[in-house]
Amino acid sequence: MPGNTFGQLFKITTFGESHGGCVGVVIDGCPPGLSITEAEIQKELDRRKPGQSAITSPRAEQDIIHIMSGVSDGKTTGTPILLLAYNKDARSEDYDELKNIYRPGHADFTFQMKYGLRDWKGSGRASARETLGRVAAGAIAKKYLKEKFNIEFISYVEQVGEIKTNVDFKEVTLGAIESNIIRCPDQNIAKKMIKLVQSVKADGDSVGGIIRGVIRNLPVGLGEPVFDKLPADLGKSMLSINAVKGFDFGGGFGSVSMRGSEHNDEFYTDKKGKTRTKSNNAGGTLGGISNGEDLYFRVAFKPVSTIMKKQNTINLQGKKVTMAARGRHDPCVLPRAVPIVDAMSALVIMDHLLRHKAQNQ
Repeated sequence: MPGNTFGQLFKITTFGESHGGCVGVVIDGCPPGLSITEAEIQKELDRRKPGQSAITSPRAEQDIIHIMSGVSDGKTTGTPILLLAYNKDARSEDYDELKNIYRPGHADFTFQMKYGLRDWKGSGRASARETLGRVAAGAIAKKYLKEKFNIEFISYVEQVGEIKTNVDFKEVTLGAIESNIIRCPDQNIAKKMIKLVQSVKADGDSVGGIIRGVIRNLPVGLGEPVFDKLPADLGKSMLSINAVKGFDFGGGFGSVSMRGSEHNDEFYTDKKGKTRTKSNNAGGTLGGISNGEDLYFRVAFKPVSTIMKKQNTINLQGKKVTMAARGRHDPCVLPRAVPIVDAMSALVIMDHLLRHKAQNQ
């Protein structure tokens, strides 16, 4: 079955191509009665859209969202929700010289081998433009989870290239994240990151980094004990995002240098009688099931593949060629990827929460 659908009870199917008529998503399984407006969804999409700052792609897409079904009188009806945004600023001619070339780092070769053809105009379904549908669906999931359970999603840029912030994720606020164009809550480090991205852009190159994701106020008990562990589904969701090359949660790879006596999170009962852990090396889950502590993780993004420097490759006939990309592209995907990480987190939690309720209530 083609992998365009994600989730079990809260299920999304994204559609559309980078240079097609529109992109969007069908959401099935959203509970009825949730108040939602296009403006609320638009707020999340504005964080993802191109052209929002000097360090993102200048493609002038406003990404205006349209609710086409599943909402009546401002409330979800329980039927499938169709959300779409029309492509307004596609310039396919920018790709004319590349339609017979395998671009290094892109999916051109693998799509050609898998399907016998490929959409060379902006990479088609392989484009990060596909993620608009994810963010739109995630906006609905985020609102439901916030209103019903006070669950919050806080993602931010932790590292760009070699520049890293050591800010305590437990203290990070959305206001601090949104206070600068790189979406790093550490203002001094953010300036250094922005300067690095500007330098890389001027050189015709690109740079990668790490996004830290945090999920707060999770109830205990979300997740399944074997194949559908909560961090396993989060890992799949993050690794499905364009340009992602790594995922870890809790202590992550740093856990290998610890002893069990250091890594184990000791239990205690707080003043409200709630069971807590003194530390949180487990990252908010035990046995794949949420334990009530903050769930935190990291997502590693590679440098954007489209660069303006000359590169050696081959064409469809196997002949050696030299190419340099044209068009409008991000020198660093991190700022626009923050809302995508938020959205995928919300989609996973929404799905697991509905599954938990179906099984236990």
